[in-house]
Amino acid sequence: MISSETTRLDLPQIFTKLPGPRAQAVIERDRKVLSPSYTRGYPLVASRAEGAIVEDVDGNRFLDFNAGIAVVAAGHCHPRVVQAINDQASRLIHMSGTDFYYENMVELGEKLASIAPGGVLRRVYFGNSGAEAVEAAMKLARYHTGREKFIAFTGAFHGRTMGALSLTGSKVVQRKGFGPLIPGVYHVPYPDTYRRPAGVTPEDHAVACVRFIEDELFRTLVPAEEVAAIIVEPIQGEGGYIIPHPTFFLELECLANKYEILLVFDEVQSGMGRTGKMWAADHFDAVPDILAVAKGIASGMPLSATIAREEIMDWGAGAHASTFGGNPVAVALATIELLEQELIANAADVGGHILDCIRDWPLRFPNVGDVRGLGLMIGIEIVHNQQSKDRAPELRNRLVSMAFERGLLILGAGRTAIRLCPPLVITRDQADFAIDTLEECLKQLTSSLE
Repeated sequence: MISSETTRLDLPQIFTKLPGPRAQAVIERDRKVLSPSYTRGYPLVASRAEGAIVEDVDGNRFLDFNAGIAVVAAGHCHPRVVQAINDQASRLIHMSGTDFYYENMVELGEKLASIAPGGVLRRVYFGNSGAEAVEAAMKLARYHTGREKFIAFTGAFHGRTMGALSLTGSKVVQRKGFGPLIPGVYHVPYPDTYRRPAGVTPEDHAVACVRFIEDELFRTLVPAEEVAAIIVEPIQGEGGYIIPHPTFFLELECLANKYEILLVFDEVQSGMGRTGKMWAADHFDAVPDILAVAKGIASGMPLSATIAREEIMDWGAGAHASTFGGNPVAVALATIELLEQELIANAADVGGHILDCIRDWPLRFPNVGDVRGLGLMIGIEIVHNQQSKDRAPELRNRLVSMAFERGLLILGAGRTAIRLCPPLVITRDQADFAIDTLEECLKQLTSSLE
């Protein structure tokens, strides 16, 4: 294990009280001019970053177990990414792929189509963000099927634009004040294996969640033949890093096929190697009709992709477009080759190491209710005590702040989970520092509650 007293440049070091004087000045200016809708978990004012280390404006170094919210898959300022920006920007920054052609846009489309789950023929639409990828999937589903309704899941987060927000069922604050949202969206239970009913196996719980759609939703609220698509995160991100039983996807595909409903996977957070495979769908042998991709696809630059079966992406010219989607600089940064060669294997290896080290935390710490994850998408459930397993959002938030004070950047997910989603370049030494830091925080929390 690595000591927190290290002066190594690949590990954190805190020089000032947090936030430092320069950071505090920036925060005060921010409060006067920027939108109060932004959510800031703690007072980090980033100045520069490399790999998994972020430096603030006061020179404090932090270990980033957020990866810019699961975005910088190749790490901050990876040399190949920086070189790609410089090379492409010196040749062509923008012409608009909506109206003209870029060769690198075609090349990336070919690559994404070839690696999408299922090995079927695909077409690709490029946008700028995860929400845009989801919006494109919604429009395409309506266009192709001639149907107008959608099924989404409780706990889901698909974005904040009006269509994506209508699918989102994560936090009421995200929806409050913006109604009416897009009509015809129905939310059903997501199979949270940790919070399943007592006496019910994870597999039976997964089956029951899908059966609810057919037995209850289609019987009481919406005819199946009016549903264009079922939109689901194969692993819920914002909802708490929840991993359903594999049977869930088998049952979901059978249901969708039975009623000729499209199956859309939102892999904005779980895709691009984060789980130790290119797609979370690959862990479940699931083959979605449409795939929404963003975040880790371009290591920090705005880029998203909606990847659909060839026969489904049948809309004509002008049906949907984006001025900046598929921008040549953003496309040049797509790190798929790098992911395939190096980083996915590292995500599986280091992620497995972290899980092995923390798997017994529910036995060792009274405030840890559950540990779950695939690759470098790991969730830690924080509870009041092991007996009741009552949700403890205030304790979770305290742990997040305690970790920040020690130089570790983490965030919450769902009501009471901590998410660990570091860059895929994370090393075992850095992982050990994070584990040691979180153990220290948990011990301090336990002591304060006694």
